[in-house]
Amino acid sequence: MRSFAEQLLHLADANYGFASPATGIKSPFAQRELEKTADKSKSNVSRIVLASYDFVIDNIKKMSEEQLDEAIKLFGSFDMTKRMALIKVFEHQVHHRGQTTVYLRLAGVKPPEEKLF
Repeated sequence: MRSFAEQLLHLADANYGFASPATGIKSPFAQRELEKTADKSKSNVSRIVLASYDFVIDNIKKMSEEQLDEAIKLFGSFDMTKRMALIKVFEHQVHHRGQTTVYLRLAGVKPPEEKLF
């Protein structure tokens, strides 16, 4: 089972891993490189995770509607549009953020309120 920091580093790795083929922008990290980060301090993990979201958001903003509908083979196995790959990165982060909510509750910490609207 991953630690809290490992969950977030995995999330960051996946943000790069899904968004890179979807946007066509090379990831600055090798696959699963971030999960092996030695410094699992709150400040370092926060910096890494925020940078991964910046990578996703900044590169989506550069895409046209036509590019979003282009076909790719995600991870060399899954045929989908670039748009669907970006939906998958969203699904993946929701899954792991949900897991980290359980970690927080088990540690007696109240998770931050959701900001749906």
